[in-house]
Amino acid sequence: MSTITVRKENGNKSAPLSAWEPFRAMRDLMNWDPFREMSALASHPAAAFVPSVEIKETKDAYVFRADVPGVKESDLDITLTGNRLTIAGKREGEKQEQTDTFYAYECSYGEFTRSFTLPDGVDPNAVHADLKEGILTLSVGKLPQAQAKKIAVQSSAKKS
Repeated sequence: MSTITVRKENGNKSAPLSAWEPFRAMRDLMNWDPFREMSALASHPAAAFVPSVEIKETKDAYVFRADVPGVKESDLDITLTGNRLTIAGKREGEKQEQTDTFYAYECSYGEFTRSFTLPDGVDPNAVHADLKEGILTLSVGKLPQAQAKKIAVQSSAKKS
């Protein structure tokens, strides 16, 4: 334990400080990342691949765009059950040799599943999927009765 000299009001006498330092404890608490500690529990530091997804609604469909770089068409499984859309798949990692030396390992690999609940009125017969340049585009059509209809406003003002 190191001794730190503290100036006191009672004649400037020195006294050793205790081992507890509140500012250091606060600094340590502010820098604490619980997820960093949990990452040691994972089998591989980059084991969880979760694709980013954009979802938009158009006049006649719901459109999903998922970033799935390195995922083959044969490794994708897309299902629509009722109003539940599920995108599942896997991205294979590069085979590592004993002689390989990695200086950075930031890419993630593994299996993934993303599920989305769609509103009522989707057409299960109007689902289209396209994989191009690492982007999966899904279009889930709406039933005609679920599509928005424009209603004209009539003026009922009387002419005099």
